[in-house]
Amino acid sequence: MRRGVVAKSDIIVDSQIESREPTSGRDGLNDSRLLRERSYIDGEWLTSDSGEELPVSNPADGKVVGSVPHMTEEESRKAVDAAHRAFGAWSTSLPQERAGLLRRWFDLIVEHREDLAVLMTLEQGKPISEARGEIDYAASFVEFYAEESKRANIESVTSHLDGAEVEVRREPVGVAAMITPWNFPSAMITRKAAAAMAAGCTVVLHPSHETPFSATALAELSHRAGIPAGVFNVVTGRARSVVSPWVSDTRVRALSFTGSTEVGRRLYGQCSDTVKQIVLELGGHAPFIVFADAEMDHVVNEAVKAKFATSGQDCLGANRFFVEQPVYQEFCERFAERAASLVVGPGLSDPDIGPLMNEAAISKQQEHVADAIDKGARLLTGGTCPDEDKLYFSPTVLADVSADALIMQEETFGPVAPVASFADDDDVIARANDTEYGLIAYLHTQSPERIARISRALEYGMVAVNRTKVTGAPVPFGGIKQSGIGREGARLGMEAFMNIKYVCRDC
Repeated sequence: MRRGVVAKSDIIVDSQIESREPTSGRDGLNDSRLLRERSYIDGEWLTSDSGEELPVSNPADGKVVGSVPHMTEEESRKAVDAAHRAFGAWSTSLPQERAGLLRRWFDLIVEHREDLAVLMTLEQGKPISEARGEIDYAASFVEFYAEESKRANIESVTSHLDGAEVEVRREPVGVAAMITPWNFPSAMITRKAAAAMAAGCTVVLHPSHETPFSATALAELSHRAGIPAGVFNVVTGRARSVVSPWVSDTRVRALSFTGSTEVGRRLYGQCSDTVKQIVLELGGHAPFIVFADAEMDHVVNEAVKAKFATSGQDCLGANRFFVEQPVYQEFCERFAERAASLVVGPGLSDPDIGPLMNEAAISKQQEHVADAIDKGARLLTGGTCPDEDKLYFSPTVLADVSADALIMQEETFGPVAPVASFADDDDVIARANDTEYGLIAYLHTQSPERIARISRALEYGMVAVNRTKVTGAPVPFGGIKQSGIGREGARLGMEAFMNIKYVCRDC
């Protein structure tokens, strides 16, 4: 039974989706109007002229939650038309007016937190407690950028010319296109859209066709908040037909994408013809480094968080565990014991591990486990599908994983943890940096000197020291190397959506 495509790459490969009898997802919602089975363009809810509908399945049981229209290229262009028309009034509105509307949007997201979380779990599968946490995270970006919208000030610069006044202005670039993934279907929207809208840009958004309802629910709440027609548009369907017109349209001045490195490379090249501002948040291959002086109880707890949150379907997820030799066996035993105790089940029952998104994800876990074992790894726990007819994969820990195993070279995007030992600082730094990715690294040690030295040596955009959670609205999120370009969050998150204008005038 087919349910979708490989994680985050649906721009290239369309899913094979069986037709099923619909079972409405509205039954579990307090406000049934939040489940919108339409695209939101220019303030209106629209179906597609093509008549094609894409069913959205709950990965926990395969039941259809609802369906959304597959919009054509021409309909996708109409979203840009709407955003372009709306740009003039939105970009010249007072910052406090934009701030007020964003704040109202934030208030409505908070008010409908539970429904938004349930809707996310129905279409994405993550445990409901994680979904609630994501809604809080998503809302925080709207609140943060509501405040930042009033701070994109003109800067006075000391003039270098006699009789001249010099100033630097920040102005919105225009229409901003956004492409968001299925693994964080709410937070990846607000992190991008709230920044762009605060800057004065208008937005055309394409959510993953596997998780569109989180996006359309946010559009419904933006409508209720009074955000003007054309400012925030959500276009559903397969990415190929929706995104292609945006990439070539000169009116689209910025593009922000979260997804695979493979697709990011293609978009980067395609955007060069129109020289767009671009933000790419791409794949990760995070090392989790444990030194012998680390506090073991704390390390094991953080390792579980870093690997198994979102069922391992997270670009920030720890993908390679390197443990110093004196504590290697202890870590392996305790980590495997904790992983084996995790509960697997449907998201609404609030397990530790929910279903994976599709069968391709299951296949990748199986391939990585088999390859690692063939190359000498020991299976400490897991490695199986508890129910062959469902999209569950048991939390898995592999020890003694060789450097040439696939799992040590590719992003797994699932609940499989490979562990290897290391001898000294230079050894682990070289192995941690031996990847094209550079999103985040996790470091556990009690030595201040080692923290300072190794955090500098690690070739990553973010380093988490003795903890897992580091993200939030006030901090710049992003990677280096082939993990991306630009930053999201913080004041820096608005930069891709603003031009710098230098004005020099006689005084």
